[in-house]
Amino acid sequence: MTDYAARRTMMVDTQIRPSDVTKFPIIDAMLNVPREAFVPDALREAAYVGENLDLGDGRTLLDPRTLAKMIDALAIEPRHVILDIGCGLGYSTAILARLGEFVVALEDDAGRAADAQSALSENGVDNAAVMEGVLAEGAAKSGPYDIIILQGAIEVLPDGLADQLREGGRIAAIFAEDALGVVRIGHKIDGAISWRFAFNAGAPVLAGFEKDTAFAL
Repeated sequence: MTDYAARRTMMVDTQIRPSDVTKFPIIDAMLNVPREAFVPDALREAAYVGENLDLGDGRTLLDPRTLAKMIDALAIEPRHVILDIGCGLGYSTAILARLGEFVVALEDDAGRAADAQSALSENGVDNAAVMEGVLAEGAAKSGPYDIIILQGAIEVLPDGLADQLREGGRIAAIFAEDALGVVRIGHKIDGAISWRFAFNAGAPVLAGFEKDTAFAL
């Protein structure tokens, strides 16, 4: 029988701590949320590898280091309401729910959304709700949000999504640039988002976050 608790500890000791993520709430969440419960059954044995996991349909579960560093850079507080875009099967939502007051998770696939809600409920996460909808449109009815995080890369951030971030709030996104991805943290100041470089990481571009390509004659 696989000792997933030991694998979680190894993940934290070899992937998270060496990446300068040392805040106790994040480490505690990573040690206690069973990552294997939030992946397809066929990927349970690979749940703790240090790379993105393919969830199908162009979607991915971000590798533990990338997710932890994004969360660390967001400086989430217990009072924060969080929007988790492209939550997959709910792993990121379960981590975020341990750090903030409430998490609204958004998924564009009905099956994934239902599976994510089930996994969260089965693991005692009662301060999160999974909604089905278009990722690029966000979840305005439940906003505005103190924190927005995207579980995949973007080329552009839709204005409507930026509007859902509260003044003084923060957003984390992986920008797909050439062969390299760049994680930036955006701070909303005077109604506009100011982006700052955080670190390099890559992921597939989420549907609806691609640049419009115009045909040139």
